[in-house]
Amino acid sequence: MLRRVHGKQKQGIGFGHAKVGGYIVWLRGYNPLVATLSTPMSTPVAAATRLHSGNTGSARGAASMNAEVIGTARACGASGEIVVRADSAFYAKTVISTCRRHGVRFSVTTRIDAKTRTAYAGISEDQWIDIRYPQAVWDEQEQRWISDAQITETTYTAFAGTRHAVTARLIVRRIRHDNPNRAAGQEELLPDRRYPAVFTDSPYTLVQAQAQHRQHAITEQVNADLTAGPLPHLPSGQFSANDAWLTCAGIAHNLTRIAHNLTRAAGHLAAGAWPTARPATIRARIITVAARLAHRARTIHLHLPQP
Repeated sequence: MLRRVHGKQKQGIGFGHAKVGGYIVWLRGYNPLVATLSTPMSTPVAAATRLHSGNTGSARGAASMNAEVIGTARACGASGEIVVRADSAFYAKTVISTCRRHGVRFSVTTRIDAKTRTAYAGISEDQWIDIRYPQAVWDEQEQRWISDAQITETTYTAFAGTRHAVTARLIVRRIRHDNPNRAAGQEELLPDRRYPAVFTDSPYTLVQAQAQHRQHAITEQVNADLTAGPLPHLPSGQFSANDAWLTCAGIAHNLTRIAHNLTRAAGHLAAGAWPTARPATIRARIITVAARLAHRARTIHLHLPQP
């Protein structure tokens, strides 16, 4: 996540791109990396942080950070199966090799290039299966989900020709992509689809492995809380001080997990108005309300607006 900063005196800043208002723009800033740990029954916690300049690739130093997080998980008592999940920015041979070396599973989104296209181009049409996807419909007659998303898999060797070559499963998901600018009544000549793919050594079934990888977006909860809290503006002109600020932000996030959970509970109790809102939204809409101070009998009274 690129964090914009202001002022040319900031040490280590660089130009990076971010999506603002639906457009890709170039901003001067830093590129914080945050790795999280979670279980199927717990919310994520920040396990490691690292600060890059804005124009530094996310995969730089990711292998050592990966090893650090794996060690942290085991030091915390994780005795079961560990799965490293990441998006395409971390599809690198060093990252996957680190997973193999430390005996953990990996599930990483691949970049769509000529090699991956060739890998799934020969898959026959009858190998694609429908999955339960947003707005999917259950067909009682055929006993299956009718959805715009389908998945399949094939065997794929990543980084072929190098000493880091790895052969594992390539799970491909194809999604129907409708043109929003299509005129009413105008049908498409050929279906337009996107083909995101996941490279994984998961031992689970095709549907289970694909669903498990999609859950890696849980880390966005931590990113959202940090963005709404201590990271809107990294304060110092010194790179090392900002790096320390990022580390402290991760520690503070873990220490205030109870407060975050209580804040989200308040959102659920508020007539169900904000069941999925971020803590910053709930604080602004429920907690941070206008009030009037009044003095009476040498006592300060706080007059809140009527509900």
